[in-house]
Amino acid sequence: MSEKRTFLTSHGHYKNLRVYKVATALYDLTYTFCNRFLSSYGDRTVDQMVQAARSGKQNIAEGNRAAQTSAKMEIKLTGVAKASIEELLTDYEDYLRTRSLMHWDNEHPRYVKLREWVKSKLFMEQYAMQAEKMNDEELANLCITLCHQAIYMLKNLLDAQQDRFVTEGGVNERMYAARTGYRQEIDEELKQLREEVKRLKALLDENGIEY
Repeated sequence: MSEKRTFLTSHGHYKNLRVYKVATALYDLTYTFCNRFLSSYGDRTVDQMVQAARSGKQNIAEGNRAAQTSAKMEIKLTGVAKASIEELLTDYEDYLRTRSLMHWDNEHPRYVKLREWVKSKLFMEQYAMQAEKMNDEELANLCITLCHQAIYMLKNLLDAQQDRFVTEGGVNERMYAARTGYRQEIDEELKQLREEVKRLKALLDENGIEY
């Protein structure tokens, strides 16, 4: 019989995903931002932003874990992660606008350097220490840049998950394929055994051997 079939899929550990690492940095920085610049605004504002950041990170992890048994749940949780970070992005944009602070766009002299730093390998090692030196405008723009990066990656991840669901199906479809494939293998082996028995009987008859 051929190697063991499986209808469960593996997509690697969520901690190895770049988007999870970005979402984790975004959660850490949002926690720092809220404690430094929003502590006087009451628990509701702080809780909303921290929970949105946490939801983004946690739903990436949960979606990755759910992928083994439910493609639909994987897609749903990835969508929740994307929506949570989009909500957080709006909060940061609102913070800058309501305080007449600068939202760095492509034309801002510091934007390109910030974006390149966020994409570099050093960022994950440096962001916590550097955040302590930033003012609210700088830290908000850093988090906005991370939001855009995470949303872009989550959109691509969602597209890939949906394409895989269309081409491979969910766990029910894979279970059916596994059962069907197993039955086909058994039927083929039985057919081969019957043919072998028939051949051996013919050989015994040819040589006058009783059986």
